[in-house]
Amino acid sequence: MTEREVDVLAIGAGPANLALAAAIEESGSAELADGTLLLEQSPDITWQRDLLMPWARSQVSFLKDLVTLRNPSSRFTFLNFLHAQGRLDEFVNLGTFHPFRWEFSDYLQWVATSLEHVTIRYDARATHVDPVHTTDRTLTGWTVHLTDGDTIHCRDLVIGGGRDPRIPETFTTLPPDRLIHSAQYRTKITRIPKDQPLRIAVVGGAQSAAEMFYALHENLPASHITMLVRSIGLQNYQSSKFVNELFFPSFVDEFYDSPTEVRAQILDEMRFTNYAGLAPPFLDELYTMLYRQKTVGPQRSEVRAMTEVVGARLDGDEVVLDLRDRLSGKTEPLRCDLVVLGTGYDPRKPTLVRELATRIGLDDVTVSRNYRVDLGTPTRGALYLQGVNEKTHGIADSLISVLAHRSHDILTDLLTRRTTTQPRSTR
Repeated sequence: MTEREVDVLAIGAGPANLALAAAIEESGSAELADGTLLLEQSPDITWQRDLLMPWARSQVSFLKDLVTLRNPSSRFTFLNFLHAQGRLDEFVNLGTFHPFRWEFSDYLQWVATSLEHVTIRYDARATHVDPVHTTDRTLTGWTVHLTDGDTIHCRDLVIGGGRDPRIPETFTTLPPDRLIHSAQYRTKITRIPKDQPLRIAVVGGAQSAAEMFYALHENLPASHITMLVRSIGLQNYQSSKFVNELFFPSFVDEFYDSPTEVRAQILDEMRFTNYAGLAPPFLDELYTMLYRQKTVGPQRSEVRAMTEVVGARLDGDEVVLDLRDRLSGKTEPLRCDLVVLGTGYDPRKPTLVRELATRIGLDDVTVSRNYRVDLGTPTRGALYLQGVNEKTHGIADSLISVLAHRSHDILTDLLTRRTTTQPRSTR
């Protein structure tokens, strides 16, 4: 067990904190960059690790990478990554703004290895965080505990590890070996023999559920797959250029300054821009696959719309899902071997954040325009949250679209606070 002290500690080395790391490297403050550490629980950086299908594409333009909208001349741009890999010409020839997801993942790892001052520690998972106070109860920093027993002390803490997977209560009684959430898809599906003939139910009607439904035809080709969709059917993302302006970084100011009830209304109206739809080209491919099955066979999959799962249980060696037809109101059982959930993520703050809020004594976690948590009183140590602030910063907060500008906002706040006189840490 070891102890270490840093200035800024960022939990998670995904796109959010890598964008911040790049901004810190380009800030001109070598002291801040040398004192910044990112923790990554995996042995490498792989974007959307368990949904990294070889054919899956990013739904966001490559120009919305970690840095371009903040600093187009940055050495950390996606285009510079392609140039360094010797494939810029080929990518340009593709004629697309939407790279393969694996290529964007490779870009993130390239950015990580290109950092010269900010460091990343891999295989490092944080278990919990303790606030550090002086004798007069001034909060001066944080102590982060890792699974291996090590502790890291920091002045400022940035949490950017994403939300917790959402497992609807209906499915919580099923055994773990009969249930796969999208956050575990590729990890768990590779453990099943490819030639095993299973009956699989995929629950959900958005992009992740549809991608798993499509991938299962290759991953388990002897299986029969039923997709259960509560809505009227699979739908396109809303991708109007007018609606897309709500993903501009400049819209964050307007959204943040709006009344709470207006924010809620906007988020509800924007559901089909991200959470409840599919990318149009992929939706067409999915429909074509089902059409081909119906016409030339074999028909080994189906999509059942207007269908709600109201119960799930184990009956002998079978999983039984109670399905309610929303049109007729009738309920009937569906017997299957495996349930795959594309049910998204818990809308609440992550468990790590909620537990920390309890230790600090915060009844509610509120975040400033610059993503800093209101700790109640002036403090030397600060806490920043990335990617979990949709209610105050808009639907783009959990997406790539605002990464570059958000990292600038947090960096500006970090640097501004360091120009003021604040008490030194005393543990």
